[in-house]
Amino acid sequence: MTDEHGNRAATGRADGPVEQVVLLDEDGHRTGTQDKATVHHDATPLHLAFSCYLFDGDGRVLVTRRALHKRTWPGVWTNSCCGHPAPDEPLTTAVHRRVRQELGVDIEGLRLLLPGFRYRAVLHGVVEHEMCPVFVARPTGRLRPAPEEVAEAVWEPWATFRESVLDGSRGISPWCREQVAALPADPLSAPAASPDGLPAAARLDD
Repeated sequence: MTDEHGNRAATGRADGPVEQVVLLDEDGHRTGTQDKATVHHDATPLHLAFSCYLFDGDGRVLVTRRALHKRTWPGVWTNSCCGHPAPDEPLTTAVHRRVRQELGVDIEGLRLLLPGFRYRAVLHGVVEHEMCPVFVARPTGRLRPAPEEVAEAVWEPWATFRESVLDGSRGISPWCREQVAALPADPLSAPAASPDGLPAAARLDD
């Protein structure tokens, strides 16, 4: 089955449903869907994603290293968790789901800080091209990172991490570098942003 743009719909396979990402136009409206397994290449279409930064009770941020077999940025250090909402899945539901899948933990206090974040980056000919709202949250239990997603995970003082990212001394993913530059100096005390700034495809109630 395909959608109006000729992309295969999520009909499922014998080994489970096909994970889909939401394709976007330049104004953030949904134009279709595509299999996550095939969407990243040298001409990756603009699509919907999210990033989340987890903070512990001491104000430390969780920094993760992507699994070595990842198609995009394998083995690169980045923010706590990234992912893609499924078609018609609320963005906050997707964040909870993906954090649980990648890090084996539930979260609380989820807040939107950068609703309009967008980036494009290239590594070894593979492109990331996303509208990627940024959230912060707190874990509610002990981390259990999934090895197929996360190679390493460490807690670091936010101020130290932020300084090293901004001065270029810390190797980090390009989206994390741009996000840290755009985030408030103290994300934990910053007020939540209005969801009105989200891409239209992420505002399912509109």
